[in-house]
Amino acid sequence: MNVTLTTAGPLTHEAGEAAYDVTVVGAGVVGAAIARELARYDLRTALVDAADDIGNGTSKANTAILHTGFDAVPGSLEARLVREGQQLLAAYAAETGIPVERVGALLVAWDEDQLATLPRLRDKAVRNGYRASRIIDAGELRSREPHLGPGALGALEVPDESIICPWTTPLAFATQAVRAGVHLHLNCRVGDVRSDADGHTLSTSRGRLRTRYLVNAAGLYADEIDRLLGHDVFTVTPRRGQLIVFDKLARDLVSHILLPVPGPAGKGVLIAPTVFGNVLLGPTAEELDDKTATGSTAEGMRLLREKGRRIVPALVDEEVTSVYAGLRAATGQEDYRIQEYPGRRYVAVGGIRSTGLTASMAIARHVGELLADIGLELAGPRALPPLTMPNLGDSFPRPYRSAGLIARDPAYGTLVCHCEQVTLGEIRDALSATIPPQSLDGLRRRTRARGGRCQGFHCGAAVRALFEEARP
Repeated sequence: MNVTLTTAGPLTHEAGEAAYDVTVVGAGVVGAAIARELARYDLRTALVDAADDIGNGTSKANTAILHTGFDAVPGSLEARLVREGQQLLAAYAAETGIPVERVGALLVAWDEDQLATLPRLRDKAVRNGYRASRIIDAGELRSREPHLGPGALGALEVPDESIICPWTTPLAFATQAVRAGVHLHLNCRVGDVRSDADGHTLSTSRGRLRTRYLVNAAGLYADEIDRLLGHDVFTVTPRRGQLIVFDKLARDLVSHILLPVPGPAGKGVLIAPTVFGNVLLGPTAEELDDKTATGSTAEGMRLLREKGRRIVPALVDEEVTSVYAGLRAATGQEDYRIQEYPGRRYVAVGGIRSTGLTASMAIARHVGELLADIGLELAGPRALPPLTMPNLGDSFPRPYRSAGLIARDPAYGTLVCHCEQVTLGEIRDALSATIPPQSLDGLRRRTRARGGRCQGFHCGAAVRALFEEARP
């Protein structure tokens, strides 16, 4: 197994021309998926990111929904890639152990205007190739979701909407890519790009990197990388989405993803269960200038509680486990901004919005096709190393409940984080994995340790000690 993972120090290359065939900038869920797709071919590929971990930007802070694409703009690139990506990712998750739950969604109508919109949304779903949605009346809606607030008139049911682990997915892509030979360079911020007829030279915070082809999947910073290539095609405006995570005791209040009927102001606030057993309320949609403004605000929390009290009144009285905020890469356009530049050996992947998790594998295939169109030779795809990811989902077998596993290794029966039932064995495995965490937050996303109702109050010292002991 050829594993190259660098997180500090200068970049190192082989003697002579230090060149990659393809370099992917951005190790979020889309960039990692692209790197995994390229790993299927006999290429020298690099995946670089300014952060110290995979999926450390937008990918770590989303609503974790595996969409059907029923409400995308018909005929758009996003609609096609979400539809294809949903099938690819569902199959990949089943193969690799990424937790997915098909809970279905209900678009709830609270007034006559919204109720009149439901047939148009159903027709839109059909135009997007999704034919399983149906309109249900107030009586059936109430029987399906008895804790809904008063006044709901009906809903559009979308039975195939699912929830997924947003952290395991990009990590799985990157792990498989690295095991197949892709070089991963973290803490590697791109500051400049110089291009010539043979490719590109990237000046990074850890030295220079030479590549024949370049893929820009830098998320919030995709417009800045694009401008380094001499383009001014799109501008990314960070759109902050604040969310509240309610305790597991609230899980029985919600059976489906509860979506608002979209209006002129956008899709609005939803309530959704998570694969970890919690309930999400959010997100807000705040246009900002600061691409680092991931803090939560009192006004945002007030707004979410107000919206949540209308949808499921009992929810807002439940204990809150945590709050967080993510930034989405809005471009002011209703479609993805994926563009190849034949003369530049360059593909820009911009404007990948909240559906990017679902569409990631289809985006990766599309980018591979674009690279081939502009001259990259993709000879003979090969099978990638098989992969099984640690399960973080509450509805799937966890190590602390496996007598056979504990008999073989007692570390899986030793709980470290009691809130999330995380064992010593799971923490040990994460710290020695192909792509180990570089921070306690990275360890939490791999194991859920310190992510429960006490937020590390009881297990924090023990988890930190294990993390520090494993560091070189």
